[in-house]
Parts: sequence; C-alpha cells; structure tokens
Amino acid sequence: MNAAEMKLKDIENALFSGVPPEDFVVACEADARAGVQRLAKRYRREQAERARLGALYTYEYAARDEGAQYVAGVDEAGRGPLAGPVAVAAVILPFGLFLPGLNDSKKVTPKKRELLYEEILGKAVAVRVSIVDAATIDRVNIYQATMNGMYDAILHLEPKPDKVLIDAVELTKLPMPSLSIIKGDAKSASIAAASIVAKVTRDHMMLKYDAEYPQYGFAQHKGYGTAQHIKALETYGPCPIHRRSFEPVRSMAGDDVPI
Repeated sequence: MNAAEMKLKDIENALFSGVPPEDFVVACEADARAGVQRLAKRYRREQAERARLGALYTYEYAARDEGAQYVAGVDEAGRGPLAGPVAVAAVILPFGLFLPGLNDSKKVTPKKRELLYEEILGKAVAVRVSIVDAATIDRVNIYQATMNGMYDAILHLEPKPDKVLIDAVELTKLPMPSLSIIKGDAKSASIAAASIVAKVTRDHMMLKYDAEYPQYGFAQHKGYGTAQHIKALETYGPCPIHRRSFEPVRSMAGDDVPI
C-alpha cells in the first residue's frame, strides 16, 4: 500500500478495517495531508487503548484458562454517603469486549460514565444490580449491607458465573470460586464495568430523590457529606433516606431513632 497515492477514505479503511503494516502507518504520519495525519493519530490512540484494555482482561483471561466460561465482576457504589442506598452491580462481559474508556468509575467523567453504562447494558452477557436501602444499612451496618447486596447480585445473575472477581471484599459463602482484588475496579475489566453500572444506577436514584427532597441538594453531592449537605442537614434535619447510623445524622436525628 502506498499512502501517498490513496484517497482519504481508502486510507481510513486500510487503517481501521484490519491490522495495517507498520510502515504504512509511519507513512501516514509523515503524509503532508492534515487529514491523513489525523487518521494516523486516531489509529495510534485506538491501538494504545486496545492495549490498555487488553491488560484489564488479565484476570478474566486467567479464569478462562482455568476453564471458566463466564466470569463476573462485582463492585459497589455508595458505601460512604450520609444518605441514599448502596448499589451493587455484578457484570459478565464477553472476553475481550472493546469498551473504549472503560475504567474505575471514579476515573471516568459523568458524561462518559453514562455512555459506558448504556454500552455495558447493551453488550454484556449479564448484568444484575442489587439496591440496599438506608433503613437496611442502619439495621445491619454498611459493610454487611454491601456484602448482602453482592451475594444477591451474584446469585441472581443468569447465566451463572463460573468465577467471580470482587473489588476488595471477600465473599466466603459463594457456590463458585471467587477472587478479591484490591483496587480491582482499576485492574479488571469486569469489575470496572460493575463499578460503572453501580455508580450510574445510584446516581440516577439520587436524582430522583433530589426531586422528592430538593432542599438537600442530592443532585449535586449524591448524599455524600459535603459542606452543602451538612448545612442542609443542620437546617432541615434528616429525611427518610438519611442513614441514621452515620454521624452527624445520628446526632441530628435524636436518641429515639432505632439503630
């Protein structure tokens, strides 16, 4: 292929419809046409992203090599807020699914999270979300509530996973093998996908709560203990979705609130 003799559309097809020779890519980078140079830069960015995402599937590929057909990633959103539920997601991705921008939800912009959320729901083998409300969190504590949500999400996946990858938490009562990975949402594609689904699901819920309790600003802080939220709590006191077992909500709610 001689890039200098090709039209822009033909160059684009050559770059992105297969694996072009390296000397062809180099020639495109050196081409005098700005459009060709842009295509070459786009190709390099996509290849770098494919390499990054390929590394994110390391745990999934290892499980596949052990015989697993379906590998689930599990993560939660909302352990720290003063209000609202904790959301837990379990996701089974096709091995090697290319999801540009997939990462720990905390490292992804809100706009990109929404796009990835829709793409994950459309392309995943299975997705399950479990919601644990504030009242349950108060009754059993946030750690137990999170574990309960994880068990629920995993056990209701269809098809059933052959192995489960979990962000940080160890689940010892699963009927299938599992692996707890510290900072797993930055190391495993499946866990990263679960973190996106859990975060976006919870954010959507907090937007609905914002319409129901507009004085607290849930749309802005999603229930976390920001200065704005604390000030609203001091002014209006807790509402039904506040976690009474969390300080300073507990002190503001009074001693008659069951914990």
